Amino acid sequence: MGFLTRLDIGLPAGSTEDDGDLLAAVLSRHLAHGWEEGPEDAAVRCTAYLRTPEACAALEKDLSALLPSARITRGRIEEQNWAEAWKEFFTPVECGRHFLVLAPWMKEEKKATQRIPVVIEPKTAFGTGHHASTALCLEALSDLFERGRIRPGARFLDLGTGSGILGIAAAKLGLRGDGLDTDPEAVESALENRSGNDLAPETLRLRLGDLDLAEGGYDLILANILAESLTDMAPRMGGLATDAGAKPLLVLSGILDMQADSVVAAYEAEGFPEARRLARGEWTALIFDGTSHANSFECGTSNSLSVERGLL
Repeated sequence: MGFLTRLDIGLPAGSTEDDGDLLAAVLSRHLAHGWEEGPEDAAVRCTAYLRTPEACAALEKDLSALLPSARITRGRIEEQNWAEAWKEFFTPVECGRHFLVLAPWMKEEKKATQRIPVVIEPKTAFGTGHHASTALCLEALSDLFERGRIRPGARFLDLGTGSGILGIAAAKLGLRGDGLDTDPEAVESALENRSGNDLAPETLRLRLGDLDLAEGGYDLILANILAESLTDMAPRMGGLATDAGAKPLLVLSGILDMQADSVVAAYEAEGFPEARRLARGEWTALIFDGTSHANSFECGTSNSLSVERGLL
């Protein structure tokens, strides 16, 4: 059945709680299927399993850049039937007022829901709706649509598309746009999920690449990636709007609470309006939508307001 690469990751003695949070953030970006955690005082803090050399290299690169003191040891194990194991533990996820994230085998749940079904095959590409950073993005997207800040026909960019979940959700609201990711495995997963949601390629165009491939003319940009990357991109985001001199709506996630202020400062320095904040646990999503009621609130269980799928 093949082999997986096993990465044992340790943090040195004296590491702070922030170091542990940053490690969790990096792993969350790369490992939608999760990882094993050991005691905080153990030599091995976390163990990750990766299917491809490219995915392994990408994770090691981020760990080396953001946590240079981390100790990483490689190993190899025989791959199990992970797809069948997922079926035992995967549950539907309600996100915002509009969406229900489902796995492909959940046909009865799909028939029964009044929400918009977003069908995602659980794989190693980031984004099943179970992680707080993804759920917050979907809640923000649902809120923007409900308040009329985005409408059918608007153009979007899903940056770091992962499984394609955010782009698929936007497309099912009637928007059209692009999904970009630098991980070939993620793009392959997103293509599979686009097909599984019966979306036409021109509705959600998926490509391998980074912000350099963004064409501009976007009404909305969704980016669920690391806070450091979001900060670095701030000077370029404003030039991607539909109209010259305007700013696109932004939904940014993958941000730990302790990182939110610095990300906000980077975007406000580029002329973006004050951000609204959605929070769940230690994670924060930032919404730059030009509304005057900038606020911060904790997200709990999603509201169950139904949406007739036939109207969208």
